[in-house]
Amino acid sequence: MSTEESVPAASAATTTATALSDGVSRYLVAPGYRVNVRSGPGTQYRLIKTLPYDVKVAVYCQKPGERISGPYGTSNLWDNIADGQFVSDAYVNTGRDGYVAPRCS
Repeated sequence: MSTEESVPAASAATTTATALSDGVSRYLVAPGYRVNVRSGPGTQYRLIKTLPYDVKVAVYCQKPGERISGPYGTSNLWDNIADGQFVSDAYVNTGRDGYVAPRCS
């Protein structure tokens, strides 16, 4: 289990994906969590920033990496939310356990 996030979720939110004009979808980050953004798919990668509470993130692609447990289960998928920026899919409400975006190259 990861200690990546330290604030417990207030409640489970329903999946509310919003499609952007380029076909990329935005998903809610678990409510009550400030999720760490890393430079790669694991906690050993550099911490870039911490997201504010209750934000939506665009998921451009997904990549396997370190297995993390969070409010949406345990997953080894990491979501690419911007160039060189990844968050664990276990903290993003995609509504699925698998891929919801193309695999990152």
